[in-house]
Amino acid sequence: MTTSVTRLVLAAGVVFSGAAHAQTTVYKCVDTQGRVEFTDTGKKGCKALDLPGYIPAPPERRAPAPVASRQGGAAPAAAAASTPSPANFPRVDTSQQRVRDDDRRAILNDELRAEEKKLADLRQVFNNGEPERQGNERNYAKYQERVAQMRDDISRTERNIEALRREIGNIR
Repeated sequence: MTTSVTRLVLAAGVVFSGAAHAQTTVYKCVDTQGRVEFTDTGKKGCKALDLPGYIPAPPERRAPAPVASRQGGAAPAAAAASTPSPANFPRVDTSQQRVRDDDRRAILNDELRAEEKKLADLRQVFNNGEPERQGNERNYAKYQERVAQMRDDISRTERNIEALRREIGNIR
């Protein structure tokens, strides 16, 4: 397939997929080199597409998220049972799910240990906000820039650790 045909097939797939909830007209534009572009804004040389059978979906209305109880538990089981799975939906055996959860927990714990080590190393180099100046930092602004980057790295790593701990806590 040529690249223009490939692009056309990909764009048509996006237009016709369930994920595309366009509320406007779709235009096909071809530039002077023959490249095809699909867009929702009509420009000079663009042609509005008539998409047979396509009816724009109304904006999605989501049900409110279940509220956790004060004891930290999940929402009532009745709320989970209100959306039944199809009869042919694949089920996972409890013991198999337990093995999967254990594998997931082990992977997350490895990631957590790596992030904690990274944080300890970053804090050591950071030296309470006064890291050693490097030879290429004769200009104080360069030094300040590196210190600010170090603060950002430490903050990002702390957030990663918090997220990993939350994720580990969510495993059954």
